[in-house]
Amino acid sequence: MSTAGTQRDLPQVLGPADAGYDDARAIWNAMFDRRPREIWRCRDAADVAAAIDRARAQDLVIGVRCGGHSMAGHSVPADGLMIDLTPMGDVRVDPQRRRAWVQGGALLRALDVASQAHGLATTAGNVSHTGVGGLTLGGGMGWLARQRGLACDNVVSFEVVTAEGQSVRASTDENPDLYWGLRGGGGNFGVVTEFEFELHRTGTRAVSVELDFPVPGAAPAVAAWRDLAATAPRAATYAALVTGGVVTLGFVWVGEPDAGREHARALAALGRPSAERLVELSYLELQSRDDTTRGHTFRSYVKGHYLDELSDAAIEAFLAHDSKVGASLQAYGGAIADVPDDATAFSHRATAFEYVAATRWSDPAEDEGRKALVREGAARVGVLASGVYVNTLSDDGLNGVQRAYPPAKLARLRALKDHWDPDNIFHLNPNIPPSRAPSPTT
Repeated sequence: MSTAGTQRDLPQVLGPADAGYDDARAIWNAMFDRRPREIWRCRDAADVAAAIDRARAQDLVIGVRCGGHSMAGHSVPADGLMIDLTPMGDVRVDPQRRRAWVQGGALLRALDVASQAHGLATTAGNVSHTGVGGLTLGGGMGWLARQRGLACDNVVSFEVVTAEGQSVRASTDENPDLYWGLRGGGGNFGVVTEFEFELHRTGTRAVSVELDFPVPGAAPAVAAWRDLAATAPRAATYAALVTGGVVTLGFVWVGEPDAGREHARALAALGRPSAERLVELSYLELQSRDDTTRGHTFRSYVKGHYLDELSDAAIEAFLAHDSKVGASLQAYGGAIADVPDDATAFSHRATAFEYVAATRWSDPAEDEGRKALVREGAARVGVLASGVYVNTLSDDGLNGVQRAYPPAKLARLRALKDHWDPDNIFHLNPNIPPSRAPSPTT
């Protein structure tokens, strides 16, 4: 720790010729192979402030890297300055107060492991190597959301380094407008160096139930699954996946396994599947089962939508995807919808299902063809959609941001941007441009 009269050690700064540079700039989506001029591996808020000052002085574009899961590769600025938060990965838990303090570079697994040691958890995403920061700032859907709300709904306070390099706290009592905007407004307003989360007693067990049906003739089964989801207990999050000519229908239950097994009996209404799986697993196993061990070597493209209802037409569009595309549905409702829509920047709380279409491949020659397949499938669903989850935006630009937030909410977010980042130095994100600045193209 620095004291008066001593000079503080600088953070590690990597350039293209330095050992570790290529590892530091590698992100989850291999489509993006950008080369920052400098990578600042920050240890604390003071390092982040110094990196921001450096970028502003040198007129360098800023990217902020945590888990590196940005669908558009926003973490890595070409010839810019990457603020690498990965050295800031600590999590502290107070089990008596049911609180977790999570540094800005922590991954979801660090939060889950530290909390589950006490039988506690808070809503986190479904892939354990995702960054807590990016997930939470966009909203944060996960298997606990129908019981406990989104990740952003469970944030008690944020510690933020602003565009001016100042450290501020945002909560219901301090900078409440910024607190509102950080809960769903993405990385537009500063770099979050610490999150304080509310934790919940969840136990440590979960149940996953999956039934497979051939896509031809599967529409009645999907409709029955949809109807069950509408009245399901909050412990159950219904999920579906169509890929390779098979649609998998089921749910994930976080809580008492026997109750989850009992609820699985309701799926008899779907008809006779070609295969079925009921697996009891730990919550930590659930949270990491969708991890991609080779994720950083694959190219990826994603489109998403929010659906207020899963109509028969939407089911038909969902089942019509090309076999090279995986399309999923995940049920919302429950505690997500309990929060008034104007309480946070996150929008579309009346959503019934989130839809995502994605594909992965290795050969760059397939880029345009793969993206076209995803766009075609997503377009069929999109005519029935009501909005989009900001964390699934990729190359959607301002049009995507306008779909993520209703006009009144977007106006409030722009006013926050005018106050906290009027020069739009934090624009490598689903950007909300300030009033006086044009929408950036880089």
